[in-house]
Amino acid sequence: MEYVSTRGNAPALDFEGVTLAGLASDGGLYVPRHWPRFSTEEIAAMAGLPYAQLAQKVMQPFVGDCLSEQRLLDLCEAAYGRFAHRAVTPLVQLDQQHWLLELFHGPTLAFKDVALQLLGLLFEEFLSRRDQHLTIVGATSGDTGSAAIDAVAGRDRIDIFMLHPHGRVSDVQRRQMTTMLAPNVHNIAIEGTFDDAQAMVKRVFNDPQMTSRFAIGAVNSINWARLMAQVVYYFAVGVQMGAPQRKVAFSVPTGNFGDVFAGYVAAQMGLPVERLIVATNINDILHRALSDGDYSQGTVTPTAAPSMDIQVSSNFERLLFDVGGRDGAALAEQMRSFEASKAMRLTNAQREGAAALFTSARADADEMSGAIRWAYDECGEVIDPHTAIGLHAARTAGIDPAVPVVTLATAHPAKFRDAVERACGLRPALPARLGDLFEREERFCELPGDYAAVAAYVAEHATPKG
Repeated sequence: MEYVSTRGNAPALDFEGVTLAGLASDGGLYVPRHWPRFSTEEIAAMAGLPYAQLAQKVMQPFVGDCLSEQRLLDLCEAAYGRFAHRAVTPLVQLDQQHWLLELFHGPTLAFKDVALQLLGLLFEEFLSRRDQHLTIVGATSGDTGSAAIDAVAGRDRIDIFMLHPHGRVSDVQRRQMTTMLAPNVHNIAIEGTFDDAQAMVKRVFNDPQMTSRFAIGAVNSINWARLMAQVVYYFAVGVQMGAPQRKVAFSVPTGNFGDVFAGYVAAQMGLPVERLIVATNINDILHRALSDGDYSQGTVTPTAAPSMDIQVSSNFERLLFDVGGRDGAALAEQMRSFEASKAMRLTNAQREGAAALFTSARADADEMSGAIRWAYDECGEVIDPHTAIGLHAARTAGIDPAVPVVTLATAHPAKFRDAVERACGLRPALPARLGDLFEREERFCELPGDYAAVAAYVAEHATPKG
């Protein structure tokens, strides 16, 4: 499998290359040159497979010759053996049509673990082959940071620098990052928003002074390998619901567009997906883009769903590239214009291509709280604010009652205890394995929202290229 940049001016790489590279050298994101596709017979044969075996089958076409089938299976079994639920991503039924896909049974209680536990092992595998060291620079609106840190903490060939917006993540999210005291882990709280942090990370990748000294890698969903691992649970749900004979709709709480783009990839691979519902909070750039073609950056408003407090969704570029004719030069110009003006109109081809599979919805604070209460009062399920936004979108989407609608439950409710308690009166407890989180020592540094300060800190603490 060969990978190309969405902006058309970076060298094509194999799977190992894109895993270690993260962002393309032209500022674009890597995507497969073509989408592999399963036959209906191959999808039907996936029913009943243990999660690790399913993961190997779904991901092998993307991995190609970089890992043998057995080696990829070994890595999947190691990654998913750390999950607290034997099903890894279990389904829970709410009513006749609606289901929850629980993606929070990994070590840090968020869906990011599904991909990042595997990505940490892939990094180790490929770095060992090359006898190289990797400097990971990432940004988090809450969950990516802790999941990435857990995946790579203590690994000899990796340093990780994780930026989070100071005071804009929950106390549980922050402590899951800052109490990890491994010497290769560096937590940085910056003044500003997640978008500011994400912009700094992208700037590091395009800064010759940094890339000449350090091998820079990515754990955000700009890294193709992370997004690839998320495709698996769409197939897991599909075959449980009767695929390939039966279609399924998915409602996905969405910030950076990676999780829902994985659903798009599954559909391109042959999974019968009825609709992908993009669920946003009041930071609704994606809803505006999909509903009327207006991809214009606004001001980030802090909410009780901080992982969605984003106004620039990096992975949306992958969709625009694919549905817009895969014209890298044209997309590069479109993205340069957006980065300069903070505003962009989708082309007719992009709007029509997206509309074939995607719809969107926006939920405000009252609608989010209402969904938490409904799930608890009517179904006995406690859900977090992000999942609640997805559930609100699912219940208002008007999907044919004969089609099951699965909402992705992206985080354990105990990560957002205050918001859940305000909505339904119940304060969810952390699982026993994290019960002492608030007694652990924290370690992080605070930096201004200034690229030079962040770059200097990374340069001072990172290991240069060998």
